[in-house]
Amino acid sequence: MNFTDSKKKLLLAGAICGIIAAVLAKLGNPANMAFCIACFLRDTAGALKLHTTETVQYVRPETIGIVLGAFGIAVATKEYRSSAGSSPMIRFLLGMMIMIGSLVFLGCPLRMVLRMSAGDLNAWVALIGFAAGVGTGAFFLKRGFSLSRAYETNKISGTVAPALMLGIFILSFVTVGGVALLATSKTGPGSMHAPIIASLIGGILFGVVAQKSRMCFAGGIRDMILVRSFDLISVIAGLFVVMLIYNVATGNFHIGFTGQPIAHAQHLWNILGMYVVGFAAVLAGGCPLRQLVLAGQGSQDAAVTVLGMFAGAAAAHNFGLAASAAAAATADAPAVAGGPGTAGKAAVIICIVLLFVIAVCNKRKTAK
Repeated sequence: MNFTDSKKKLLLAGAICGIIAAVLAKLGNPANMAFCIACFLRDTAGALKLHTTETVQYVRPETIGIVLGAFGIAVATKEYRSSAGSSPMIRFLLGMMIMIGSLVFLGCPLRMVLRMSAGDLNAWVALIGFAAGVGTGAFFLKRGFSLSRAYETNKISGTVAPALMLGIFILSFVTVGGVALLATSKTGPGSMHAPIIASLIGGILFGVVAQKSRMCFAGGIRDMILVRSFDLISVIAGLFVVMLIYNVATGNFHIGFTGQPIAHAQHLWNILGMYVVGFAAVLAGGCPLRQLVLAGQGSQDAAVTVLGMFAGAAAAHNFGLAASAAAAATADAPAVAGGPGTAGKAAVIICIVLLFVIAVCNKRKTAK
């Protein structure tokens, strides 16, 4: 089914993705994190022991399913294209910055919308930064920013990303001497998940719909700015409405800044963290979800960006860049305000500076 030929179909695509997210939330995924690309890649990086934060280590079948679903539907509909371009190290760096910004906010653009639908006003504040970041990226696109075009490559090259994701999924079941090869959290967000098969199927369906609808959170705002098109925003709207209905119906809608699951109310850093994500996503050619989908349909440029996101997750947790969630006081512990520490704040500022350098220094070559 082609979702892109009408706004009604795009709304339907978003609604389907919303239903998938709602089902996975009901089956055990963390509250307000039913489907978060940054969080799930971070958990998978932890499972691979790229970082050692014990509360966020688990191979998330959803992200693996997205890549496999996008690959399968692209092959079936003859949209699979094995391609690669230039500037691989810049794309890797952009992926790292997308992840660092996401983990300062505590969520990718997809989770931002899910948090918004649950009444988390911190996410609505973060939307300001995300939209501003996308707007900044669009500004440089209009002035000729480019990482150069992608060229067709050997078809086998484009299957590396799906094969790697499938390999990670298989490794999650491997034991050595009775001990699991990959790490799995016993407590915290990494220990909260829907059943493996449901998560994998949900991810595959999400990947299929996202590939056919060209779903992209950064792309929706970018297109509004550059070409006055509201098509991609329609997909996001459909997802938001379904999740809003789900949250209200299940009693998970709680409007406010405090008491929100896995969140903090440090508004400046929510804004700046998502500013980095929006800006970097436009320069990279898509949000974290879109990068997974593009990697699935053969883009090695997107695959390099995804590798950068894995590296960003590792850096964020190994060097204390990720924000901590706010927590209310208990009988045994005082209240925790949450938010990024000094290292995380410095990383966000460095990312913003680097993004401007990348945006200014990479322009299309004009014919003489």
